[in-house]
Amino acid sequence: MDNPFRSPTASAFLANLDFSRLRSLGRRSEPGLVVIGAIVGVMSGLAVTTMSLVSRQMHSLIFSISDGDQLSAYPFGNKLQILSAPVAGGALLGLMLFLLAKTRKKPMVDPIEANALHGGRLSLTDSVVISVQNLVSNGFGASVGLEAGYTQLAAGIASKLGLLLKLRRSDMRMLVGCGAASAIAAAFNAPLTGAFYAFELIIGTYTIIALTPVVVSALVATLVARFLSGANVMIAVGNYGAVVPADYLPAVLLGAVCAGLGILLMQAVSFVEEFARRSSIPQYVRPTLGGICVGLLALVSPQVLAAGHGALHLDLVDQVAVPTLIGLLLLKSIASAVSIGSGFRGGLFFASLFMGALIGKIFAYSAPYFDHVTLTPVIYAIVGMSSLAVAIIGGPLTMTFLALEITGDFPITALVLAAVITSSLVVRTTFGYSFATWRFHLRGESIRSAHDVGWIRNLTVERMMRPDVRTANADITVDEFRHDFPIGSTQRVILLDEVGKYAGIVLVPDVYASPVEKDEESRGLGDFVRHKSDFLQPQMNAKQAAQIFDETESEALAVVNNQIERKVIGQLSESFTLRRYSEELDRNRREASGEI
Repeated sequence: MDNPFRSPTASAFLANLDFSRLRSLGRRSEPGLVVIGAIVGVMSGLAVTTMSLVSRQMHSLIFSISDGDQLSAYPFGNKLQILSAPVAGGALLGLMLFLLAKTRKKPMVDPIEANALHGGRLSLTDSVVISVQNLVSNGFGASVGLEAGYTQLAAGIASKLGLLLKLRRSDMRMLVGCGAASAIAAAFNAPLTGAFYAFELIIGTYTIIALTPVVVSALVATLVARFLSGANVMIAVGNYGAVVPADYLPAVLLGAVCAGLGILLMQAVSFVEEFARRSSIPQYVRPTLGGICVGLLALVSPQVLAAGHGALHLDLVDQVAVPTLIGLLLLKSIASAVSIGSGFRGGLFFASLFMGALIGKIFAYSAPYFDHVTLTPVIYAIVGMSSLAVAIIGGPLTMTFLALEITGDFPITALVLAAVITSSLVVRTTFGYSFATWRFHLRGESIRSAHDVGWIRNLTVERMMRPDVRTANADITVDEFRHDFPIGSTQRVILLDEVGKYAGIVLVPDVYASPVEKDEESRGLGDFVRHKSDFLQPQMNAKQAAQIFDETESEALAVVNNQIERKVIGQLSESFTLRRYSEELDRNRREASGEI
């Protein structure tokens, strides 16, 4: 079956690439990486435009809306259609999950996890599957956006290209960042937003060597998407006078409010997921039940459907009463939490922008009066939009540049910056996670960002240990030990019991330093055995090994296959572990600074 996301133009483009020359160029020069980044930008722009077009066509066919109308802003008359569409989408997605559970056992990896743990290696097949699931979810009206699918597919394409070109680990991570930057830039017509989305959320750090490829990729993707679709997400803020110092106090307060509500929303999603797991409802049935909930909520207000693009613009322009805004906020929050918690594929990127805008307008209408302020409700909405997105998604500079690029107004951007750093500070000090890293935490992964920590997991005891170990039976006498291991032949000997299990370590100098006794021929090694219960296992990483060395105060330890069999397979010294750890730290520092 043909891949719906690979257009004939993209396929021909890939077929005509001279990979050998491009590989050489990319590995030897920074301009080569810029060229590769531009290629990623072209392909990502095509992918995002295709997904967006497919989503709009699905909305038109499934909900019978006119071309050009937005799903969440459409005045529906057929209530049965609103209720049945999310249910049908949930059933279709459940069928996909059921089939995938039979054929794929390996969990799918997203761009943040790929860069944090796997050196930028991302399955293109899995990325296509996730993007199709995202399209099904969004196309049938589940309260999720397409940004997760955009970034997944674009990052998967970038990673596949990097694998074909056999790029280095650091270049692979940067290329995945290029893919994510291109996706967000193309989706919002905002290259600066895309670039800093990559730096803050996908790559995890800003480096000079990554700046040009990432920015070029985002710019190219924006131009491609603009050429193909002509989309414009600019928001008219109207006349509001000059921004004065008194305006910053309510902006900062709004940022703190959005931080608290963002934490509640993230925990609400986790609560729904945990409730679904504990209820013993099969995974493939959960989306259908979630679709029923979303459909019932959509009967109250269709603005909860899909990401909420139309609803955002509608509520920004219209004068809406505070009780109605509060009701929309509650409905959208519940719909988003239920959609993601029940298994619909998607993210909270645009949903957080929409809900943040609602919070901003509620704040503008109901907050205590501040003297000398000049902000209008639309300005509050933009500040709230960015603040809630930072609380949930992360990326303070990303959301600041998004506000700049969708308004074109620098004074408002300064207000947004004050609000988003407040929101980010409150979330980091009280909660400590973004939505993505919170979900990693619930899975047991210690990932706080996309910063590369995978190298430490790859630096295992098995890779560092020496397999050539000297062993002896634990019941050997001191006289026999001195005969078998002359002074200077080795530094330490590992003892094995009668069934071959690890029994401890004996230092050869200790045995020879002991005075010779009359019963030397029958005297055992009991007085010289160390670390009887201390050993390493091959799957441990260098950091864990260093911690065990410190706790046991040992210079070297045996490596056993597992805790049950305790078969000795090697030994590892503390000095070599620390040296290799330092070398890897220095190499990563030099890669990050662009020295190598």
